[in-house]
Amino acid sequence: MPTVVYQLPDGSTSSVDVPAGQSVMDGSVRNNLPGIVAECGGSCSCATCHVYLDDDSSAAFGEPTLEEQDLLEFLDGVQPCSRLACQLVLTPDVDTVTVTVPSSDA
Repeated sequence: MPTVVYQLPDGSTSSVDVPAGQSVMDGSVRNNLPGIVAECGGSCSCATCHVYLDDDSSAAFGEPTLEEQDLLEFLDGVQPCSRLACQLVLTPDVDTVTVTVPSSDA
């Protein structure tokens, strides 16, 4: 089962086993981790699941869709590694991915 390492806004780290087929957002929400609000429930329409994807983890996922890029464009604190956690769906061949959850004032 894939493991997602969440680097949280308070500086702590949480490692969560997330079943393949679920998203990085699902792992956070189901484990009550702070920082990923997921207001839209994962439908790529609110951008409240913004994370920074670690460079070593980016190969595990495809490029962002145009819809995701449009949402990211209007967020504060966007970086080249910014992604929406709801769009990062884990596959069986993924071992570990690392994301940083930005603080809400980023």
